[in-house]
Amino acid sequence: MTTLFRSARPLIEDYALIGDMQTAALVGRDGSIDWLCLPRFDSAAAFAGLLGTDQHGFWRICPAVPPGASAQSANHPRYQGETLIVESEWDTATGTVRVLDFMPPREGHAPQVIRIVEGVSGTVEMRSTLSPRFGYGHLLPRIYDEGGRTAAVSGPDALWLDTSVPGAEKDGVVQHAFTVTAGACVAFALSWQLSYAPAPEVPDAEAALALTSAFWEEWVERLVYDGPYREPVVRSLITLKALTHASTGGIVAAPTASLPEEIGGVRNWDYRYVWLRDATVTLSALLRTGYREEAVAWRQWLLRTLGGDPENLQIMYRLDGRRDMPERELGWLPGYEGSSPVRVGNEAVDQLQLDVPGEVIETLALAHEHGVARCESTESLILQLVDYVRRHWREPDDGIWEVRGGRRHFTHSKIMCWVAVDRAVRLAHQGVLDANLDELVSLRDEIHAAVCEQAYDPVRNTFTQSYGSKELDASLLLLPQTGFLPTDDPRVVGTVDAVRRELASDGVLVHRYPTDGRKVGLDGLPGGEGAFLLCSFWLVDALALTGRLAEAERLFEQLLTLRSDMGLLAEEYDPAAQRQLGNFPQAYSMLGLANSAVLLRELRSRAAVPVMAA
Repeated sequence: MTTLFRSARPLIEDYALIGDMQTAALVGRDGSIDWLCLPRFDSAAAFAGLLGTDQHGFWRICPAVPPGASAQSANHPRYQGETLIVESEWDTATGTVRVLDFMPPREGHAPQVIRIVEGVSGTVEMRSTLSPRFGYGHLLPRIYDEGGRTAAVSGPDALWLDTSVPGAEKDGVVQHAFTVTAGACVAFALSWQLSYAPAPEVPDAEAALALTSAFWEEWVERLVYDGPYREPVVRSLITLKALTHASTGGIVAAPTASLPEEIGGVRNWDYRYVWLRDATVTLSALLRTGYREEAVAWRQWLLRTLGGDPENLQIMYRLDGRRDMPERELGWLPGYEGSSPVRVGNEAVDQLQLDVPGEVIETLALAHEHGVARCESTESLILQLVDYVRRHWREPDDGIWEVRGGRRHFTHSKIMCWVAVDRAVRLAHQGVLDANLDELVSLRDEIHAAVCEQAYDPVRNTFTQSYGSKELDASLLLLPQTGFLPTDDPRVVGTVDAVRRELASDGVLVHRYPTDGRKVGLDGLPGGEGAFLLCSFWLVDALALTGRLAEAERLFEQLLTLRSDMGLLAEEYDPAAQRQLGNFPQAYSMLGLANSAVLLRELRSRAAVPVMAA
């Protein structure tokens, strides 16, 4: 029999994402699903082995390891075409076997994970080992047979496993041993259902495979991007779509919780929520590549969530717009590679981040530019958000990075307050917004003057992280995108160069802000973190916008080499250990890639157009 439990987790980048646009699972290179929350992204995990050990839940399908063998044969996973179907192939001493892993989009049925084992050549002994543990690996279910189906029940949750091969359960682990030969096929289907509801229907695995493949292929056909780097752009957009909740339109920052920003460190956060900032920037990537339906769905989510009370704006919400997400630590989970504490929920929900109204208004303006029909509710929301900025922009806040070391007058937050008013001015000029234009222009000018006076260091020719500080911050790389100053303004160029000089490893991988592993830093936490991948794409954009297009293209191509074999990116990257860190895959990183590709294409196209003589 195969060994039940593994002693170590795969690297973060050795996982692939599958999902049904309501939840998602991570499938390791070793054939193990180590993370799956059911029935939604923000539900408790039924497989939480990613943040602990196999004792906390997993489901592995792979070739059996013969007695005395030292290692399993190699697996070569990839996505099947432009879909979210993972195709893993093992070449063994006796034959070759392929496993297809996917989650069909829900069309009135229960959440499903389907795994189809196909014989390619020869004969291969296979094992399926299913060990569900509800409540983030804390609750052992009652497992029993019902009419040839395996059920696992704990409280309100039930899993139903359907397959044609016989299995056996012992100590909460269900095992199936079987053999596949060339041309043979064995399917496993795992469905979630409320324990007190009727059992879900037995899935038709082959029909579900065809439906899932057709869904993704048809979705990709809507793409309007025709520039270089198509493959990484498509994979990024598919990932962003997978993180968009189909029922509500909310976009989660990542499908995981508490993957560490430093191995063994304490910067472990839950990202399975809808950050207004992350969602709006994600939406911008989708809009720029032709996906308007997602913009409409997100706008409706936004209007429902904020209701008529933007004064009580939160920086993040749950998928359905609920506001509660209390942060707690799961003491029974040791964390990924011992990185504890493991946290679920996120107390940053109560922070003040004054950049958020700017990002929301900018995205609504972008949606208008791309032909998404405006409505009176959106106009009212924009005016309310501008009024919120008018009353609060002079206050210190917690900043874009959700630091827990006290509020400051963060420069990026002030610039985004300016963006909120500036985009409202533009909409008013276009006749889209019925507002007092003189008052808006006056407010915009007042914010601009304050930032230039209090956030700029003339000695170093750079804007700084906050008023009066000497530290720099990677969010300053957004300065060329905002229109706050012309892109050729010496202060803009100087800021880009200073951030790259002081915060980028080898001038490529950008850290968010300075950290000192020996003491508590700006964010109120000890230790350090990896380079923030989105910030590295911001550097690409900043170089391109400040006239260094060829250099930006070279940097972009370097960043593409950091993607996993599946084309995915986590939140951060460790330049020393050369591995990915943080929650995975991260919407921020994937949208950064897509947005940079679109920008580079646009700027390269402009550069290729000859200038006509006057």
